[in-house]
Amino acid sequence: MGNTTFTASLMVLVAAVLWGTTGTAQSLAPPHLSAYWIGALRLVVAWAFFACYALVTTPRHRLQQDLRNLTWPGVLLAGLCVAAYNLSFFAGVKANGVAIGTAIALGSGPMWAGLLQWLLTRGVPRAAWWIGTMFAVGGGTLMVLQGGTDHPVSLQGTLLCLAAGFSYAAYAQLNQQLVRTASPSTVTLLVFGVAALIASTAALQLSGYFRASPLDWLTVGYLGVVATGVAYLLFSYALRRVASATAVTLALAEPLVACVLAIVVLHEPATASTLVGLGMVLAGLAVVVAAELHRRT
Repeated sequence: MGNTTFTASLMVLVAAVLWGTTGTAQSLAPPHLSAYWIGALRLVVAWAFFACYALVTTPRHRLQQDLRNLTWPGVLLAGLCVAAYNLSFFAGVKANGVAIGTAIALGSGPMWAGLLQWLLTRGVPRAAWWIGTMFAVGGGTLMVLQGGTDHPVSLQGTLLCLAAGFSYAAYAQLNQQLVRTASPSTVTLLVFGVAALIASTAALQLSGYFRASPLDWLTVGYLGVVATGVAYLLFSYALRRVASATAVTLALAEPLVACVLAIVVLHEPATASTLVGLGMVLAGLAVVVAAELHRRT
């Protein structure tokens, strides 16, 4: 049991590494697409990836069994959460700036996850989980805000970022229930189909029609297949073995990876607070993994 839990924790960390490449990938492409369309199109591409994966790996009889076992309100609600996360995150970052917006959205996710786990399953996370989460959240916030910001903070932007964190935590909780009754390939296919439909409709209303260059499509393709498709598939498989609150906290490795890539690839300066924040995230994640392994033994 300990080995499978450790493997699942590694799967979440790999997913977080892939999520952490999102900002760098977007920054290297010309900004022809609005943020809303980038978020929507990567969900569409991810859905196509999940369709191909399910076609290759899921036998027809298993797919039929999955469709019978799944609770469709849960699928629809999980899809709504994925779409809401994309839309509210980009809107919140636009209102509050990248640094503050990312800190609020990613930092609030684990806290929402712990609260939801307690309310829905009565499973109160261990003290070690709270300690590790606080270290990881603090370190991630320190890295995100290390350059400082003069962007004005708006109440609407803050609420949108908090909504993004809640949507992500709610998706993790819902997805964990879904993958216990059906294969992750089927669950991700259906959930992201719902999310792509909702997000595309919203992007059309908010940004109108779009034009994309070949480089835009290359960026969206990477974001959809690798940073979304592969990452969320790993995340879904991992949720069979680790608690949703633990998975959301481990995903805080995302800002760590984003920070390292910004320094190495984009040549952004590294400050003392960046290094301190990196160390805090690593220490916090180590504590959370140890707490999860202890919970499973």
